[in-house]
Amino acid sequence: MLVSAEISAFGQQAEVESGPAISVVVTSEPKRGKTIPPLEVEDVVVKQGREKLHVAALEPISGAKLQLLLMIDDSAAESFNTEIQSLKDFVMAQPPKAEVAVGYMHNGMTSMASDFTPDHAAAAKAIRVAMGPGGDDVSPYDSLTDVLKKWPHTDAPRREIVMISSGIEGLGGGLVPDNPYVNAGIEAAQKAGVVVYTIYSPSVGHAGHSLWRATWGQNFLAQLSDETGGEFFQIGFGSPVSFEPFLKSILEAEQHQYLLTFMAHQQGKPGLQPVHITVIEKDASLAAPDKIFVP
Repeated sequence: MLVSAEISAFGQQAEVESGPAISVVVTSEPKRGKTIPPLEVEDVVVKQGREKLHVAALEPISGAKLQLLLMIDDSAAESFNTEIQSLKDFVMAQPPKAEVAVGYMHNGMTSMASDFTPDHAAAAKAIRVAMGPGGDDVSPYDSLTDVLKKWPHTDAPRREIVMISSGIEGLGGGLVPDNPYVNAGIEAAQKAGVVVYTIYSPSVGHAGHSLWRATWGQNFLAQLSDETGGEFFQIGFGSPVSFEPFLKSILEAEQHQYLLTFMAHQQGKPGLQPVHITVIEKDASLAAPDKIFVP
């Protein structure tokens, strides 16, 4: 039976201490400066709506098994091809326990160039030039939904994606904050517990220099990363000078991840529920999903 939320003498709500245990990956970041303090379970507050949830555990998982998928938009402009060596180096820099896969997005699907493997050299070898004009992708978010459906069963506590794309959604869902195809990709990632990092890389052809489309593409990529607990990386609307600083930031983020477990509040049928995860009294903040799947 769920514990009802009550207002204490100090004006604070009582914790919801029973219900399904939910675990999510969160990443610690500095609020100010560059130093990231270590976190303990009592440093984290989780709220579901107005209810404060009981935080059961906060475990550092930088050494835990990781499944990492590199998703590349096959409609990327030719400038992407100069980044291949940086991406290979990024794959080779993954921890020994990491399983890495490489997929290319086109026509709303993801074609796997390499399935998940601990052989980082083999995964790196699968990274190729983008097809460009022949790789037009109607929606990277449909490609995301597609690959999440086919994600193999795993006991890895960390499942993460690095998506390289212009973010342009071409299925006609509208250049609006509630685009249905973007939302479907976000919800699929949240339900699967997958963290998505995104890197902006211009598209080939007219879309690659359409400020209107590029602006919304970046908005969508930023929304995707923010709502799944990842980060969005870009420099303006042109091709980045190099992906290396972005990839280095992702490697650093992997070293400051925790598995956060809390008792969720069941609200009728299974589904996604909004949560707000914060750090108190320490100079740190958490990149975390905006919603969690409550069975």
